Amino acid sequence: MASPRLETYCCPNRDAATQLVMNFQPEVFCGVCIGSASISLLLTILQLLPKKGQSPRKMPKASSSSTILLLISICDILGSLGMIFRSSVWLGFPAFIANISVANGTDVWPSTFCVGSAMWIQLLYSAGFWWLFCYAVDSYLVVRRSAGLSTIVLYHMMTWGLAVMLCVEGIALLYYPSLSSCENGLEHAIPHYITTYVPLLLVLVANPILFRRTVSAVASLLKGRQGIYTENERRLGTEIQMRFFKIMLVFVICWSSNIINETLLFYLEMQPDINEMPLKNIRSAALITWIIMGVLNPMQGFLFTLAFYGWTGCRVDLKWRKREIPWESLSSSTVGENAYPSPVNYQSNIHDTKKISTTDSQQTDEAISMLSEGNTSSDERLTRSSPIYQGW
Repeated sequence: MASPRLETYCCPNRDAATQLVMNFQPEVFCGVCIGSASISLLLTILQLLPKKGQSPRKMPKASSSSTILLLISICDILGSLGMIFRSSVWLGFPAFIANISVANGTDVWPSTFCVGSAMWIQLLYSAGFWWLFCYAVDSYLVVRRSAGLSTIVLYHMMTWGLAVMLCVEGIALLYYPSLSSCENGLEHAIPHYITTYVPLLLVLVANPILFRRTVSAVASLLKGRQGIYTENERRLGTEIQMRFFKIMLVFVICWSSNIINETLLFYLEMQPDINEMPLKNIRSAALITWIIMGVLNPMQGFLFTLAFYGWTGCRVDLKWRKREIPWESLSSSTVGENAYPSPVNYQSNIHDTKKISTTDSQQTDEAISMLSEGNTSSDERLTRSSPIYQGW
């Protein structure tokens, strides 16, 4: 699981709240993390592999949105691998892990492993949060026809730059001036927790607003395509709205326990003695949410693929084959139809007008297809309702 408590545990003089959760059934907790991360890792890879008997996803062209969805899954896969590695070492080498608690130990490798594995997990999941925010921004820009593959470079710079900057800054402030002196006061810990939860809270607040604006823009775009709003277009708009809802639902399910757990632990840190009897229920709630985090955080990768693409099946096709690009055949057929110009001038003018309308409608179809990528039924309905399909 991804929690700033992992980095805090690397401090020999860690606070009592961190000591409470990290020492609560560590074998069981690591086993839960390994099991959940392994299941999520296998199912996520299974979801992304090509399937037998399935046609390739019908995309008018490669889009930044589809690239972002893939990068989110990659961040989740690498984050799950970090959890599996960290928990496996924790279970397999208890003597090695015990040296982390030694304040003046001469062996630096336990602390190096502790800090390195925690930073790896934190960095990958933070990058996933930033990519999810970029997906919401890109979805809105695509509908406004202000995005494209060129913007993916800006998304890379923003995502990896901010993720690395916030992670390094938080770790540097936590371990300043040295690893043995961290956690002597909240002035070390609070900046670290802020840099950790900023991208998470940004997704929780900003993404619903951007998704809502995108859905409204999609409805206007569909109405303006032919001047009418048919049942197929209404269903397509509803499916895009449902897709955004599923994405946010998965995010809330997987990370709300982190916010609850951190709130409870901070409350315990403010108490003179966290072992007092009146705090028993709060301690129990903190420990329960701690185990829940170990289950839900790694499962984000698989649940996101369900929200993005739905269940893609188990029949994996490992044979490489050349996939036909739908818009290439469409372009060739269009060229074939227009190979012979009309001998009458006014017919040529009418043809030019229809060609412009077809181009605008095709751009609209491309924008909608980028948002409904992975939904075959939506793509088929969009193709049937397209003026190109109808033979304009």
